Amino acid sequence: HALTSDAHLTAVLSVTSLADGSAFRNLWIQLFTYLFFCLSQVVHAHKPHFMALHCQEFGGKNYEASMSHVDKFVKELLSSDAMKDYNRARVYLDENYKSQEHFTALGSFYFLHESLKNIYQFDFKAKKYKKVTGKEIYSDTLESTPMLEKEKFPQDYFPECKWSRKGFIRTRWCITDCAFDLVNIHLFHDASNLIAWETSPSVYSGIRHKALGYVLDRIIDQRFEKVSYFVFGDFNFRLDAKAVVETLCAKATMQTVRAADTNEVVKLIFRESDNDRKVMLQLEKKLFDYFNQDVFRDNNGTALLEFDRELTVFKDRLYELDISFPPSYPYSEDSSQGKQYMNTRCPAWCDRILMSHSAKELILKSENDEKIVVYDHIGPNVCMGDHKCLPSLKCQVREWEGTSNGSCRIS
Repeated sequence: HALTSDAHLTAVLSVTSLADGSAFRNLWIQLFTYLFFCLSQVVHAHKPHFMALHCQEFGGKNYEASMSHVDKFVKELLSSDAMKDYNRARVYLDENYKSQEHFTALGSFYFLHESLKNIYQFDFKAKKYKKVTGKEIYSDTLESTPMLEKEKFPQDYFPECKWSRKGFIRTRWCITDCAFDLVNIHLFHDASNLIAWETSPSVYSGIRHKALGYVLDRIIDQRFEKVSYFVFGDFNFRLDAKAVVETLCAKATMQTVRAADTNEVVKLIFRESDNDRKVMLQLEKKLFDYFNQDVFRDNNGTALLEFDRELTVFKDRLYELDISFPPSYPYSEDSSQGKQYMNTRCPAWCDRILMSHSAKELILKSENDEKIVVYDHIGPNVCMGDHKCLPSLKCQVREWEGTSNGSCRIS
């Protein structure tokens, strides 16, 4: 996702989600090429002064074999020609995969353009801001790094998963006396399409609700001064599966397939009542095979936004610009099929940029500003794994002055 401005600050917030990490598993250079391409496009098109890149599942599932590729990717990115005008950078990589208690596989990148004269980052231990100079990379044990807060969600949040890596990383920044938080987040997925289909809303929606509520409570608690915040990453928000199926298969009949030994439901088949009983949808734990994928792509799938309901419970705490891009997940991992969805899950807008209402006021001060703001994908035709990487929010921040968001105590 990206966020940009002209008058005082141009900020591009970019998000990529490597949910499977297959690009690292199979050919890490492919991911570097795609990410580099998208970042180059952002830099060339918007010339951002401040750019943030949030990654999830950085390194993929085969962490030990992939981390050397991650380190090489980071070093090449920092020294690339596209980033030559960014003379300051902060990179935070959670690479300590041997620590199951703390490992989140999150990566947060922040790039500062040379024209941006004064920018400060908050030291959560010293409780004061420090001027950002040079390029620094932090990895391994991020728990001891005072310039961020990192937490992994408790295991009991998602007991179905033996080793969940879901969590968040928070950093705080100050520009022209305006402080704001940037939160990299990865919430829980739907473990089974069949279970997600059973109730409306699904049990998984409740788990994500609990985890996101925890994060929001954490970043506005009494330990630190309250500031505006942007939360972006892989929220794993899903469409209301039961409502979607009822709509897509309104005139279908359902066949239930059970396991012979346990009598457990293992498959649902929805067939048209006529038309030779054509199969419309097959649903299994990890199968969502709908006969017509165009419904998810036509007009960017916006007809299905009515089923995107998970954010409604946070409407008093979070704001999101109108979505006009297609569902960001689950895209084919075949490099020749950049626009094709896999038939593993119902397509959904998992990857988002959300913000506090005070942050909204920073980027939207008039109706004219709404015409400048662009909330969209970058690289819509490029294959980057099962998530469509780098959804972008481009906007103008006209004035960052004022202490309504808290003044910055500089060290």
